[in-house]
Amino acid sequence: MSRIQTTFATLKQHGKTALVPYITAGDPHPKHTVNLMHTLVKCGADMIELGVPFSDPMADGPVIQRASERALKHKVGLTAVLQMVKDFRAVDQKTPIILMGYANPIEAIGAKAFADRAKAADVDGVITVDYPPEECAVYVQELRSRDIDPIFLLSPTTEPSRVDLIVKQASGFVYYVSLKGVTGAANLDINEVSGRVAEIRKKTNLPVGVGFGIRDAATAKATAAIADAVVVGSRIVTTIESSTDENLLHNVAALMTELKTAVDAAKQ
Repeated sequence: MSRIQTTFATLKQHGKTALVPYITAGDPHPKHTVNLMHTLVKCGADMIELGVPFSDPMADGPVIQRASERALKHKVGLTAVLQMVKDFRAVDQKTPIILMGYANPIEAIGAKAFADRAKAADVDGVITVDYPPEECAVYVQELRSRDIDPIFLLSPTTEPSRVDLIVKQASGFVYYVSLKGVTGAANLDINEVSGRVAEIRKKTNLPVGVGFGIRDAATAKATAAIADAVVVGSRIVTTIESSTDENLLHNVAALMTELKTAVDAAKQ
């Protein structure tokens, strides 16, 4: 099994939900990224979603947009991100790493070259926000042939027929976007999310992760009770943004510990 499959299987055996923190690679500075990744794992991350900085991150709200801008000032692009994954892998061979980004950098080098480079860096999954499932069969095949999971987003407005198409192409897990809007948007309606997750589970045996709008321990716990994975992004990036070099790791560790405690308590 892949690292992602193994992680979900292990958590299921213990009646737990995965905690998947998101950070933008290179934010606040490239020198911090690998240390931040290790800190996330030390404090309870079951997987890490690592954002590839992009100049037009249309699915992201202001918090993660600013993170991309900070990283791009340091010239952090796809090549640098893959090197960070390699550096992380020198110490951690267990934690799944999921790249999250946009199609433009992949199109620039081609799907095959990207898949080769992601495999060489030991990436486990890829979320490409703006690849429509109707148009990325070749890309999906390139990833799958290298045992990299293509992870797709579902939203509150995804039509049932498109859900069927997406879950056929997805592997690893499916990512339900709990809100209409961008990352860091308004508060989520947990009852509505619960209903949509139940509908998705009727169409696939893949684990269902939920993200967008999870901003504190209370919402993380509520989401963990109904999902297989809880993805937390803007809240962590906000903590990074407000920290100094001196207290960055301490502040992120404190937040992660709080979130992990909440997520683990959800199904007890």
